Amino acid sequence: MNFNEFELHEDVLNAVDSMNYQLATPIQEQAIPHILSGKDLLACAQTGTGKTAAYLIPILDKVAHEANAHTGALILVPTRELAVQIDQQIQGLGYFVGATSIAVYGGNKGPEWDQQKKALTQGADIIIATPGRLIAHLQLGYVHFRDLRHLVLDEADRMLDMGFLGDILKIMSYLPNERQTLMFSATMPPKIGDLAKRILKDPEEIRLAVSRPADRIDQQFYLAKDEQKLPLLMHLLKGVENISMVLFTSRKSNVEPIVRALRKLGLGAHGISSDSEQGEREIVLRDFKNRQFPILVATDVLSRGIDIDNLSHVVNYDVPRDPEDYVHRIGRTARAESKGTAMTFINEHDQKYVLKIERLFEKELEKKSVTAELGLGEAPVFEPPRFRTAGRNSNRKNRKKSGQGAPSARKPRPETKPQHTTGAETAVVAGDAAAAIAPNAAGRAKRRNKRRRPKKDQPKTVNPTEAQAS
Repeated sequence: MNFNEFELHEDVLNAVDSMNYQLATPIQEQAIPHILSGKDLLACAQTGTGKTAAYLIPILDKVAHEANAHTGALILVPTRELAVQIDQQIQGLGYFVGATSIAVYGGNKGPEWDQQKKALTQGADIIIATPGRLIAHLQLGYVHFRDLRHLVLDEADRMLDMGFLGDILKIMSYLPNERQTLMFSATMPPKIGDLAKRILKDPEEIRLAVSRPADRIDQQFYLAKDEQKLPLLMHLLKGVENISMVLFTSRKSNVEPIVRALRKLGLGAHGISSDSEQGEREIVLRDFKNRQFPILVATDVLSRGIDIDNLSHVVNYDVPRDPEDYVHRIGRTARAESKGTAMTFINEHDQKYVLKIERLFEKELEKKSVTAELGLGEAPVFEPPRFRTAGRNSNRKNRKKSGQGAPSARKPRPETKPQHTTGAETAVVAGDAAAAIAPNAAGRAKRRNKRRRPKKDQPKTVNPTEAQAS
């Protein structure tokens, strides 16, 4: 579908043409008409499908038609990197419209804070903000959203994963009730549906299925214990030229050791995590995009919503818990008809997450075990919890069928002495196990008898039959 068919403002069409957008993507084709009509929207589409433009284009169309006295639209995002990326996209699309925007995200209270305060006080057509930073401004009392017409929650599932639900609801208490609310998410877990019911009014829904990774991506899965992952990675990267690789790890503590190991191998590598200073993160990302160094080591904070594409390699140092996150990550390679390689390391703990990926792909994935050949020791056996449980259940069923589990087949309990037998004699008859149990049992019986004794000041209950007999 061509963008001319949406009946957009001429300035917006010029902006779309200047950005070299040819045809609308499926999410844009379905979302833009609903947003232009003013309806609330719940949309699920994976990263890389053009969903940012799916809400920016109709919002900019409204900016072109309407004069905003203050802030017209607020976009909430989970990370500062995504806020900067959307702000840059608005600058490109909004050039012909004359739209103003600012990204509000965390950092020190220096010049950036003052600039954000000025924009929030005087107003901007579109504000893109991370929840925590926006609340810091709201609590100081100078931010007013009384003229706000549009609220967008981008990467809503990621914001909930990061614990921003309370912040989101608090921000919404500052917003007018009469507004258009749009929720965009890459996945649709139950908590997204619950939030949608709370904040959306009679919304339209769009759900695009997660597309399979391109066939041009060489997906490689390696079984490896944690201590085997780094030397295995060193082996796999030997002889590889012209690397442009992002390595994702789920733990911040892994970033620096991996970076040091790669540098010892002579490979240029830098790392970023949520602990990195904002200025440092921006410099590292800029230099990586400009091919100043070949390998970026990052935590999950960058797995979605960041504009890093055209990679030769993606490495999942840890298996993503969400199979759709796996698709998002490896989809950053093999763009523009090029080929790419995605390597994933599987330890004992992460095997259950591989099952989820296989269910999404509806096929079993080949898992390689090469650590023994490399002298790194045996790799873990692929035996996810589901298989182990099934094995135990099937064994139990087989025992029942053969009569092994029937009560008559069990060994008879050892005979016990009459009640006057001492604890020591019981131990002789019942064995060492009973010796350990007997003292505890005697103690419990003594405590029960003590609880059953009537209190001294409590009158004794007389049986009526006994009273008549007397």
